[in-house]
Amino acid sequence: MHKKLNVLLPVGGHVELGETPWQAISHELAEESGYQFNQLQIIQPRSRIKTMTKVVQHPYPLSMNTHDITSEHYHTDIEYGFITSEDPHLEIGGDESVDIRWVTKQELSDLPSSMIFDNIRETYNFLFTEALTNLDRISTSDFILEFPNDYIK
Repeated sequence: MHKKLNVLLPVGGHVELGETPWQAISHELAEESGYQFNQLQIIQPRSRIKTMTKVVQHPYPLSMNTHDITSEHYHTDIEYGFITSEDPHLEIGGDESVDIRWVTKQELSDLPSSMIFDNIRETYNFLFTEALTNLDRISTSDFILEFPNDYIK
């Protein structure tokens, strides 16, 4: 539950200067949910480029979209799906919402529109109806978090 907007939103944040999107996801997940990458699997398409020469391959997002916040302010979201069977290892950050909710497909459907944006509901419906059965579950360690000094030249 977002502290300011009072609607359910997925874990998220901004990519900081000098970090990759994958590094941003790692720190935002830890801060906002208490989960560390080693506790999670990421949902990925079965047909995908798995490695490339002299590049760091990032995971494929479930969705990449841009939407308006106001008529002059837009957000671009890169959305991923993660799976776990554990409780988080870390405490949620002090500035973050502690109202974290896990919902079933039916509970998601029953949420009033005032509690969840349509595009968020649509992403989670895709996870429940398509992604969990039709996509691979990959260890997050399959993707490099920190660049080795000599990796990219």
